[in-house]
Amino acid sequence: MKIGIGNDHSALELKAEIIEFLENKGHEVVDFGTNSAESCDYPVYGEKVARAVVSGEVDQGILICGTGLGISLAANKVKGIRAAVCSEPFTARMARQHNNCNILAFGARVVGGELAKMIVETWLDTEFEGGRHQRRVDMISAIEEKNE
Repeated sequence: MKIGIGNDHSALELKAEIIEFLENKGHEVVDFGTNSAESCDYPVYGEKVARAVVSGEVDQGILICGTGLGISLAANKVKGIRAAVCSEPFTARMARQHNNCNILAFGARVVGGELAKMIVETWLDTEFEGGRHQRRVDMISAIEEKNE
């Protein structure tokens, strides 16, 4: 799978850990994030990854900032994106299983490296269930369509 990753300055070390983890699992990773510790604006990187997911340049995305919140909010402004902040594996599983989230976000100041890897692995290993959940995902898309 081809995965886009984006981050701000707060997540340099965690991004490197996650990239290594993903590559060791056989995934191709495209890095859209900053590689500088200098303060930067997380919306830039949230949008870059979101646009790459929507265009098909990458299959899914992972975003990391201090909390995961700001960068996911930015990504969710791109039509077709369903980014979820997950700080533990159960939410990551539900984000895929029930919401078909195409971007996972978490916070470098919230989760450590080992927990982040468990979250990523759970999210990637979980399939969307469809069925009654598809109707709800379609409802989310319909809201998005009303706001163009």
